[in-house]
Amino acid sequence: MVRSNIARKRHHSFLSRAGRKNQTRSVWGNLFIAMLLIIVGAFMALPLVYAILNSFKPIEELFVYPPRFYVKRPVLSNYTMLFKLVNNLMVPFSRYIFNSVMVCIVLTVGQILIASAAAYTVSKYHTKLNWVFHVVVIALLFNGTVLAIPQYIILNSFRLINTPFAYILPSLASALGLFLMKQFIDQVPDALLEAAKIDGANHYQTFWRIIMPSVKPAWLTLLIFSFQAIWSKSGGSIIYNEELKLLPDAISQVISGSLERQGVSVAGSVLLILPPILLFVLSQSNVIETMTSSGIKE
Repeated sequence: MVRSNIARKRHHSFLSRAGRKNQTRSVWGNLFIAMLLIIVGAFMALPLVYAILNSFKPIEELFVYPPRFYVKRPVLSNYTMLFKLVNNLMVPFSRYIFNSVMVCIVLTVGQILIASAAAYTVSKYHTKLNWVFHVVVIALLFNGTVLAIPQYIILNSFRLINTPFAYILPSLASALGLFLMKQFIDQVPDALLEAAKIDGANHYQTFWRIIMPSVKPAWLTLLIFSFQAIWSKSGGSIIYNEELKLLPDAISQVISGSLERQGVSVAGSVLLILPPILLFVLSQSNVIETMTSSGIKE
């Protein structure tokens, strides 16, 4: 009874200290921070809202000077014209959608698995090859355009030009993915891995049953980043077969006809950015956890 009373008093004193700590910020301070966040959020959402509004503008409103943010006479002709144009393509539009979905699934899953496995090895097993991680960090400084010519030479030497592997193989290794996963796996306590080893778990079981569930917010964040980059990926100069091209290539061909298709161009751009936004909305809580949480600590 005496111990329970002491514990209850300590609990009440902790709550009172926590309450006083939370009240250190004034109401005006909270209001200022809230207003600042609203302004920043509105500023970041402004381009997306403007693009959506432009997709409903008729052709005469698109070329008004000075440009207007709002729509006077909203129409759906841009979207209907887009669907009519894609239905007249030589290759069925569903083929482009299938190609994009297939490449996105393969590359997203591949990047997560390869980045997680490599980060687990570099983080928890100190070998002579750990210097490779520093090379990966340096690789983050390079733009993907710099690698276009070397990638073309390598793919051509392996006769992978104009094949689906030209999409997949160059993008499987993600420097950003390895960096993100390593920083999070570093915070998984070694005692947890030693306990799994004592229980008889091998490296593969430890990776699948301990590491991957512990860093779930990190690889869900990597899933969003990878999907966003891959979904907007274009074949460029490595794919010539029309049946192998992706959805952005098909949209760009349709909307490049004339000035009259500017509204169709905006409508196509809006449709392309909707899947990444939907994926982010569904998993935004895990992204916030990755950015704010410090992971698991001993």
